[in-house]
Amino acid sequence: MGMKQQFQCFCLLGAVFITFFIICWDVRRYSTFYMQMAPQTDVTHLKMHQEHRRRIIREFCSANSSLNFTEKLITFDQIPNKALDHLIVDDHHGVIYCFVPKVACTNWKRVMIVLSQNLKAPDGAPYLDPLDIPLNVIHNSTLHKTFNKLWRRFGRYSRPLMHHKLKNYTKFLFVRDPFVRLISAFRDKFVKPDEYFYNMYGSTMLQRYANISKPPDSVQEAFAAGIRLSFTHFIKYLLDPQTEKEKPFNEHWQQMYRLCHPCQIEYDFVGKLETLDEDTEHLLKILGLDNYIHFPPGHENRTAVDWERDWFANISVADRRKLYHLYETDFRLFEYDKPETLLHE
Repeated sequence: MGMKQQFQCFCLLGAVFITFFIICWDVRRYSTFYMQMAPQTDVTHLKMHQEHRRRIIREFCSANSSLNFTEKLITFDQIPNKALDHLIVDDHHGVIYCFVPKVACTNWKRVMIVLSQNLKAPDGAPYLDPLDIPLNVIHNSTLHKTFNKLWRRFGRYSRPLMHHKLKNYTKFLFVRDPFVRLISAFRDKFVKPDEYFYNMYGSTMLQRYANISKPPDSVQEAFAAGIRLSFTHFIKYLLDPQTEKEKPFNEHWQQMYRLCHPCQIEYDFVGKLETLDEDTEHLLKILGLDNYIHFPPGHENRTAVDWERDWFANISVADRRKLYHLYETDFRLFEYDKPETLLHE
């Protein structure tokens, strides 16, 4: 090969090498750019979600909104102290969590116990992993510092203290589709044998809505005799005006807005069970706890929205509409779709 041909070959190989280098550099540069920018885009997306959820609540809580409900126009100081027992406070990290039963509250209570360091492990050190906390103590009210306990401890000085915490702490709650939450509560408390709920509520429902004048004394006896509460009986109980005249709804089917008072408390974060993983990751980052807290995984057998039609199959359309009216404030405040198919079949 002559010198001229060698020179041409060298130039060609050099051009190929330079082109390859430029392509690789661009790929690396744009890959790095994407890796840096994608999380930022996700964060922006999540922030927009949060602002939207909070804005919807503010709009419906305004005096001139189309949604009317008794609790909307009262002030925080007009809320009875006993109605503030779902607000769990962690002073170490400046966090207030309003727990809603059947909305991942077991795992969030685990997290709050770890943050507060109120429970010691067998070795005497505070629990660091939420999953290590024994299930039988998670719902023990003595472990959780609530607003209601502030009143018991500080009396008339408690309200200024509450206002201070509400102003300076990060406040959050998690919500769920109202009808799906009811189904989940019924499955957990009445499909499974639960002695407490049978004695407190189940036997009364059987008497009033199943025409059983003398229900068995225990849930085990009732199940053994083939006597079980139906979802229809449960709905009849919720719709009966006599129910709340006798005693307030249990927290497992109490409306979410009545547990957490979103018109009186401006929450910084509104999570949803339907987007639990995404919302939890975002919230832990906001709180600066994402490298400290490992949120326990949720159950795979969550009650699904698409089960609604099966569960409501034996509920009359008239009762479905009454039930929607009973929980309409939750549907609209937390922006859940009105179940049109259920209400117009």
